[in-house]
Amino acid sequence: MISTLHIKNIGIIDEIMIDFSKGFNILTGETGAGKTLIIGALGIVAGGRFSKEMIRKGENHSFVEVSIYLPNHPKAVDGNIIISREIFENGRNTCKINGRLVTVNELKEFMNNIINIHGQNDNQNLLNKENHIKYLDKFLGKEFLSKKNEYTELYNKYVDINRKLKENYGDEKEKQRKLDLLYYQVNEIKNANLKINEDQELEEQRNLIVNAEKISKSLNEADMQINENALNSISIAIKNLEKIEDINIKYQKTLSSLKSNYYDLQEIAIDLSHYNSDTSFEEEERDEIENRIDEINDLKRKYGNTIEEILNYKNEVEEEIDKIENLEEKNKTLKTELTKITVELEKRAVELHEIRQKHGIKLENKINSELTDLEMPNAKFKINIENTNFNKDGTDEIEFMITTNKGEDFKPLIKTASGGEMSRIMLAIKTVLSDVDEVPILIFDEIDTGISGKAGNAVGEKLKTISKNHQVIIVTHLASIAAKGDSNYYIYKEVEGDNTKTRIKNLNEQEVIEEIARIASGIVSEISLKHAMELRAAV
Repeated sequence: MISTLHIKNIGIIDEIMIDFSKGFNILTGETGAGKTLIIGALGIVAGGRFSKEMIRKGENHSFVEVSIYLPNHPKAVDGNIIISREIFENGRNTCKINGRLVTVNELKEFMNNIINIHGQNDNQNLLNKENHIKYLDKFLGKEFLSKKNEYTELYNKYVDINRKLKENYGDEKEKQRKLDLLYYQVNEIKNANLKINEDQELEEQRNLIVNAEKISKSLNEADMQINENALNSISIAIKNLEKIEDINIKYQKTLSSLKSNYYDLQEIAIDLSHYNSDTSFEEEERDEIENRIDEINDLKRKYGNTIEEILNYKNEVEEEIDKIENLEEKNKTLKTELTKITVELEKRAVELHEIRQKHGIKLENKINSELTDLEMPNAKFKINIENTNFNKDGTDEIEFMITTNKGEDFKPLIKTASGGEMSRIMLAIKTVLSDVDEVPILIFDEIDTGISGKAGNAVGEKLKTISKNHQVIIVTHLASIAAKGDSNYYIYKEVEGDNTKTRIKNLNEQEVIEEIARIASGIVSEISLKHAMELRAAV
């Protein structure tokens, strides 16, 4: 159960602390005092949506913290779990479970099993046809859910085999189309006769062609300067040093070094001459290089950024071709397994269908009995079960139907029930399912809207019944419901200077009677107090 709720900076709430009790907790108070903000805060700490407009004016963040007593929960520390959520103006969220940071999705998933919030507009789950099978299956109990889980495991295998067959080109036409494409790709790469680094060599050749004139002119000038000037000058210098080499060893060394440079320079001159002869290209050769570069670039666009990647892709395609051509035996095995699973699925789906048919009538009867208690004696609830294709729940399509008046045909809930009727239908289902519903905390925000009198009293009785197995927190405007509370809280506004703030008071017994009187007649009088005491005594 929720033991303490701490709210800060939400709407007109600056900061409040609420200590709830087990059983039936009633929130009442004047309009606009912040009752719905308190329920909204519980929704926020349960991972619900939050708008930055909810942050109290003048503040830059909102904070909600709740202490929940769940002694048997694996995350409980000394029986308690502390959950908090802080939201800032810039949209940043900080969510924690027992001080450990979690994402909003993790928070929501965790709280889904702890808190269930129902508002006057929160009957959408009941109106959503997809949820109806969940309500029925929950009623059918753990033994049925165990059978359903076995079916679901089998169904997942069924889906997985179908996926593998599709990936394995189980369809012959699809398989042949894929092979044709793969053979085309392999042949295109093979016919190109690619060589590693060929593209780099071609780019170097193309660069030489583009700069051929500039290269030739520079090589000619360098060759002329070496042959006509440098070599001739060095030759003269050598001859002069030869005349004095015998005089001193140092002249011999210098002469030897100069001769070595002379020979090196001759080699350079020969290289320059060869380079120059390579700068002459035929037009046909130029076209071949350009065409080859275009061909390689086209393959790169299709199969990889480098020649090495293209060749690797070819190897992968050849492996895939080999795999496809040898899939027949594997697919045969898969199809045999699929046939066996399909037979077993059909058998189990029929079993689930028969249980739903048989025991669905019990749920119908129980809900119809609750609807009578909730002052809807002419309403009749019916569960429509139709067979469809395999899905994760079996082959059943479930839809809740109702007629609220005698002589009318059964219609889907969404097309029939009014707001007040929908609240009572939802409450009837919750009452029937309360024994199997494992969510410990149920919160209701003004679900009594649209009902009064005997119907209101009946709703209060049902909520009181549910509170025996769950902690129930409800915002109400009905005296007959408020009178049944185990703990009653009064929400009111207080003006301090230029600011309006929400305040909350845990009422003692006399204050509870006075509040019931106020709700019942709008004023606290001797007559309304007497009526309030009668309502309180009838609990």
